[in-house]
Amino acid sequence: MIKKKPRILVTAGEPAGIGPDLVIKLTQIKHDYDLTIIGDPDLLLQRAQQLSHSLNIITSSTPKTGEGLSDHNTLRVIPIKLGTASIPGKPDVGNAPYVLEMLDLATRECLAKNYDAVVTSPIQKSIINDAGINFSGHTEYFAQQCGGMLPVMLLACPDLRVALVTTHLPLRDVPDAITPERVSETINIVIKDMQQRFGITQPRITVCGLNPHAGEGGHLGTEEMTIIAPVIERFIDNGHHITGPLPADTAFRMALRQRTDVFICMYHDQGLPVLKTLGFGEAVNITLGLPIIRTSVDHGTALELAGTGKADCESLMAAIDMANELALHESNLINTSKTVNEL
Repeated sequence: MIKKKPRILVTAGEPAGIGPDLVIKLTQIKHDYDLTIIGDPDLLLQRAQQLSHSLNIITSSTPKTGEGLSDHNTLRVIPIKLGTASIPGKPDVGNAPYVLEMLDLATRECLAKNYDAVVTSPIQKSIINDAGINFSGHTEYFAQQCGGMLPVMLLACPDLRVALVTTHLPLRDVPDAITPERVSETINIVIKDMQQRFGITQPRITVCGLNPHAGEGGHLGTEEMTIIAPVIERFIDNGHHITGPLPADTAFRMALRQRTDVFICMYHDQGLPVLKTLGFGEAVNITLGLPIIRTSVDHGTALELAGTGKADCESLMAAIDMANELALHESNLINTSKTVNEL
């Protein structure tokens, strides 16, 4: 049986960054994905001209499959107009609403099942905040647009997966955010999505502590003893394969990585430096806990590279490949469930 190709949306990202460059470069890479871009067609044509690259655009406001996808130099685009003219390397607060409109449209289309996944190009969070819009990141924004559930940020590269209990918080705010409820819900979401979207029936999870040496028996902090360890023990009692809390400085050694499907870290810079050191350019940012599939690149807007032709498309292709795999797996689960229910 031939599997239906997942329909994947790709947002063009910060207009002054490398997002438009990466989207244009998709036409230079041989692939078999069903992609639709969200962005300003005029911006893409202008950037293609700056990159000395011929580009054809098919605009579409409704989902279509296959149209233009096999044509060299052609993109299918759902058009959204910029707020103001964009110059490579110079973000403008006037385009903050444009960036958010791309995310809003992607959310609506995926919730409506018109598309199977969304892949996001990088955005400039500081410009959105400078425009007077409180914005901490894609992860939190998609969760809000999908109904306000707790999102879990997962980054994955070929040899490592790292999920976070807290995401974009100042370091001084992290301890107050580490509660039994949040740790428990994060572990629940990781287990559920590892099973349903990654096909790992019994995920092996390693949890890092919050403090140096995982608290050193309470001498360097008590969060491990009073919050994290009791939650882990409840999951172990329910038959789950969880280890921790372990000191983060030794948790990622190779022997432990080989017997761990996903690490859970307490804050952003506890686990992500390790993952990006091992797999920068190959890593994919995945938002767990949502009713839609969302993946992203593992890098920022690289303003200094915008319009130069030097931007590398490897991480975007990895994010598209991951979105495609997750959508195919989810579709297979749905079809299997329907078959079982019909028996």
